[in-house]
Amino acid sequence: MKIKSFIFKAACTAMSAVMLCSSIPAFAAAEVDDITISNPYANVDWANVNQYKTALHTHTNASDGDQTLRESLERHYETGFDIVSITDHGTVDYSWSDADAGSKFIGKALKLFGRTDFKLDYLGESGTFAKGMTYKFEKRGDDDYLVMGDGREILKIPYGIENNAVSVNAHVNSWFADYSNNFLCDYKNAVKGVDKAGGLSVINHPGEYSKARYELFTDDAYNLSDPAYKYYFQKIYGLVNKYDSCIGVDINSKGDDRTRNDRKFWDLMLTKAAESGKTVYAIASSDAHQLNKIDTGCVYILAKNKTSADVKAALANGEFFASSTCVNNGDELAQIAASLKELYGENDELYITIADICERYEAERTAKAQKAKKSNVGVKFSAIDNDGYFCANSRPAINSVVVDDNENTIKVNSENTAIVRWISDGKLIATTKASDGMIDLDDYKDVLGGYVRAEVFGEGGIMYTQSFTINADQKTEQKNHFVNLGMFDFMIMDFNLYFALLARGIKGLFS
Repeated sequence: MKIKSFIFKAACTAMSAVMLCSSIPAFAAAEVDDITISNPYANVDWANVNQYKTALHTHTNASDGDQTLRESLERHYETGFDIVSITDHGTVDYSWSDADAGSKFIGKALKLFGRTDFKLDYLGESGTFAKGMTYKFEKRGDDDYLVMGDGREILKIPYGIENNAVSVNAHVNSWFADYSNNFLCDYKNAVKGVDKAGGLSVINHPGEYSKARYELFTDDAYNLSDPAYKYYFQKIYGLVNKYDSCIGVDINSKGDDRTRNDRKFWDLMLTKAAESGKTVYAIASSDAHQLNKIDTGCVYILAKNKTSADVKAALANGEFFASSTCVNNGDELAQIAASLKELYGENDELYITIADICERYEAERTAKAQKAKKSNVGVKFSAIDNDGYFCANSRPAINSVVVDDNENTIKVNSENTAIVRWISDGKLIATTKASDGMIDLDDYKDVLGGYVRAEVFGEGGIMYTQSFTINADQKTEQKNHFVNLGMFDFMIMDFNLYFALLARGIKGLFS
């Protein structure tokens, strides 16, 4: 989606002039002598901490989900969730028991457009799920727990919501604050409002808003030489940098169709943040509108107790892992396949599986690229039925992360995994067998940037650590200017597409 129109470039001159005042993230190598490693897990007692499987983003028919609240919670219980936040569009999650708690305006409006049947089914104070499991609600202090007949409990995160319901995909999830914004608005309105109300927020699936989801090749997505992508990057990073309560971005949700390039976006943000010794956190979620999507993505909260206060602290401090059963980025899958072949051999079953997906992925991508040259821009790319690599088997787990500042090493101890991938400033710098799981930063001084992060991959999917900033104590705050053109800036990329299409058509007349 590169700008190929002189007309569009002229229209963007004012915007570009302002944006060019800000620096593009640099990929300069860091000095590795006497380095310090900022460890987001430094205060985690691995011997005693609990890992709570958590749904931070999921829907019901109170907005545009197919399932009722009762069906959703039963499925979350069946798939082992410990903590759940229901985040319907524009609808604050006040209660799981009382259908009359809070406004249901958005659901009623969506019903008029056929987006929901709006046949709500709340749980009452006790009852029995469809498959026979009994339940009751318990209130402990400020926290609500759904207690099952077998003794398992699901903590309800207070005030879950997906804000900006009437925006064009400028969606912001928030929790812990009784806040909603159902007017025409953009990212800034919601992020600022949640911050003022004392909650936490995250930018949802940025690839949906920026249209990076339609890029066939990762190199083209969020290419900061494109003024449109540069604008989106600077705006979203600027908001996360300005408001500490906005913890970061969603990097893998649902089938990873929309978010396939958002790991790159995260890496760009991390690179920029590292210049000031900061970091940006990332979540994964199911964003489930259907029951069969509920277990595709989640985070694992690292906390001693299952309370909303502990969950809020863990999210604010980066003490969690993002996890997904889906990887829908062909370039990442090709790297994974190459590493599996090198480390385990060409007869390894997981390698054979990934290699086959890569072959089909590349064939589809090549065909779509050829079609785009002849017809239009931003061709819908299904990427092997919108799943890429998708597996519901045993999910990878990280049991501990050990950072040794004296030896400049980071070790990830995991299970149900095959490889650990190490990324710095957006580049894959090393891949190790999961049985090793250690990187010695002294060995990578020529490619080490401002941070390093780890991904563990296995048959059941992928898990992401938060980043480890390098030499944060030696950095000073960098000025960060960003432009916010408001709630209609989603049209920037639309114009980008249309003018590129026009330029392509004109070129075709003379070819």
